[in-house]
Formats: sequence, structure tokens, C-alpha cells
Amino acid sequence: MEQLEKGSKKLLNAWAFYDWANSVYTLTIASSIFPIFYSALFLSEIKMVHAFGMDFKSTALITFVTAFTFLVVAVTSPILSGIADYVGNKKNFLKFFCYVGSVGCIGLYWFDITPERIHLSLVFYFMGLIGYWGSLVFYNSYLPDIAFPEQQDKVSAKGFSLGYIGSVILLIVNLAMVMSQDDGASKMQMMRYSFITVGLWWALFSQYSFYFLPKGTSSGHKVTTAIVFNGLKELRLVWLQLKQNLRLKRYLYAFFVFSMAVQTIMLVAVYFGEEEIAWGGDGEKTTGLIVSILIIQLVAVIGAILTSRASEKFGNIKTLIFVNFIWMSLCFYAYFMETPVQFYIAASLVGLVMGGIQALARSTYSKFLPETEDTTSYFSFYDVAEKIGIVIGMVIFASIDQITGSMRNGILFLFLFFLAGIVLLFRVPKTYEN
Repeated sequence: MEQLEKGSKKLLNAWAFYDWANSVYTLTIASSIFPIFYSALFLSEIKMVHAFGMDFKSTALITFVTAFTFLVVAVTSPILSGIADYVGNKKNFLKFFCYVGSVGCIGLYWFDITPERIHLSLVFYFMGLIGYWGSLVFYNSYLPDIAFPEQQDKVSAKGFSLGYIGSVILLIVNLAMVMSQDDGASKMQMMRYSFITVGLWWALFSQYSFYFLPKGTSSGHKVTTAIVFNGLKELRLVWLQLKQNLRLKRYLYAFFVFSMAVQTIMLVAVYFGEEEIAWGGDGEKTTGLIVSILIIQLVAVIGAILTSRASEKFGNIKTLIFVNFIWMSLCFYAYFMETPVQFYIAASLVGLVMGGIQALARSTYSKFLPETEDTTSYFSFYDVAEKIGIVIGMVIFASIDQITGSMRNGILFLFLFFLAGIVLLFRVPKTYEN
């Protein structure tokens, strides 16, 4: 096949289309149907499961496994991306993680909490999660290869839009599958089928991207020990350079703290809603939780636009402080909410500040970067910091959940992270209006 030129419409569309393929994982598996399915596996009020030689509260176990997966991604992504860039075969890495994630999603069809199958089930869950986040490392790194600087914002937004549309379409189909059944066992079976649809959708639609994306520029070099650890060395150099940039360093401290809390809430929100909210029945619970996810997705678009406009008028740091204050208030509100209506209100507010804080946090970091051509290393450092923050946040949340027996206590504790984030944001030097 003829190599497409950088910036060509067909190449840009092929890159953006991978978002259509993989975003179904985040909406169906990570955010909606799997958390509902997982919680429904536990029939007793005391939801405990035996794994790894210990008894875990169900929500604590899945949170610990999620944290471990992000730790693996944080450690391996700079190493693997360095290798891929050096030998010029990033498409092979992208394919590998795509197929690992796809197989993991399909494997969730057999997910069970019995002692004989719990460990294999968690392996499938791990595969889906690491496949998604691992593939994103290489997918994102393609952007400067396939698009010129003036095209990157537009094609990135197109990818986001395609991912949103595709994931919502499949979620609606999956919801229709589940709600077409009358009894709980049949609904559970439809959920299992939905995991297969996610895996197939991800693997099949990604073929369009794989067909047109370049393999990479082969260097003909062999991978050596020095190359394996080159990515980690680059991160260390960035850290040393940060010591000379007080504003960027202090901003990263603040980002690390508040991002830790934001990502944790986003990852445990559905588990919280399933366990802590007084739903009328299983049917109302399933529909209500999925509707809440759709509310978050829709409102997030509006929230991102409003946050962007606020940052233009008031500055990035002031806007981030205000958004963190909203998140902090949400933690306090969530501790006391009990009814579905209260949960819908919380979902709307989460959507309003979810997309905004993520987009604004990254753009603020970009604005604070020093004059350098090595932006890749700086953003790699940013991504690793975000992943490690997720690990810490999830472990703390899971530990509180496991020890106290209530997710409410974990949510309330995250209040402190947002408070600390606000304090740290106030300490960011104002060398110019930002």
C-alpha cells in the first residue's frame, strides 16, 4: 500500500477513527455496565470476596486491581514508548495493546467471583484496562507524526468526537439488550454479551486505523539495555530541569494532588452509586446508573466549553481553583446523598467539572513549559505523574473502603486532596497573568 503523506485527510481520519474503536471500553466496561454487573454478582448485603489469600470488600478488591494496573502502565509506558520510537515500530505496539484489551473484554464474559475463577477473571479485567491505557500511549504519540502543528488541535478534537459518538451508540445498544430482559439472570447474561460486543467492536473497527497508519521509521537498530531504560532517564532529566522552574514545579505539585482525587472519583463513581444509593429495585438501579453515565458524558461537553471560556476571562489558575472548590463541595455532598435524584444531581455536577478540569489542567501545563523542542519528554513526565497519582488515590480510597466498610468515608477523605490542591494552586508564582 502507498504510504500516505503527513497531513493528508485520509491519514488524519484513520488516526481519529481509533478513538471510535477504543472509546467503547471506557464507557461500557470502565464506567457503566461492568461495574453494575460486578456488583450484581454479590447477592448478600455484605459483599466480600476471597482472593490472593485474603478476604476483600468487593469494591476494595476491584479498586486495588485497578490501582495495580495503572502502576504497571506508569512504569512500562516510558520504557515501551522509548523502544518503539528507537526501532520505529510503534504500530506493532499499538496493535499488541489493542488486541490484549479486546481479548480482555471478551474474557469478561466468563467473569465470576467463585474461588476457582476469581483470579482468571481479574486477569481478564487487568488485560482490558492495560490494553486501553497501554494503546493510548502509542496512539497519542502518532499525532505529531501524522498531523502538522496547525492540524493537531482539530484532528484531536475529531478523535474525541468520534469516540464519544461511537461509545454512546454501543452503550445504547447494550442498554437495550439488558433492558429487553425481565428477570435478573437474563439481564446478567445480556451484560456478559455486551462485554463481547465491546471486544469485537474495539478489534474490528481499529483495523481501519491499522491499515493506514504508518508503521514507523525503522532505524535498523537493535534494542539494548541502554535503550530500554532511556525513557526513564529522560523522565529523570525532566525532573532535574523542573527544579529550575519554580512555577512549573509548584503547578505539578498541585496537579498531582487534585488529579489524584479527580481520577479516583471518576473510576469509582458507578461502584459508589450501586452500593450507597437507595434504588427502588434492580431494574431501576441498572437503568439509573447507565442514565447517570450518559448525563455525565453530555454535560461534560458543556462543562469543557464553559471552563475554557472562564479560563480566557479569569486565567487558568483562578479557574482551576474555582473548579477544585466545586469538586471539594461535591465530596461533601456525596457523603450525605442517598436517593437516586440526589445521585443524578451529583452526576450532572461531576460532568460539568470533569471534562473541564482535565482539559484545563493539561493546557495549563503546556503554557508553563519552558522554551524547548523536547515537549514529548515533558508530557511523558506529566502522564506518568498522573498515573502514579491515580495509583495512590485508588489505594487510599480502597484501603479506607476495606477498613471502614463504607465508600462514603473514602469519598469524604478525598475532600482533603482538593483542599490541598487549592492551597498549592495559590502558591503557583504569578510571573504573568495565566
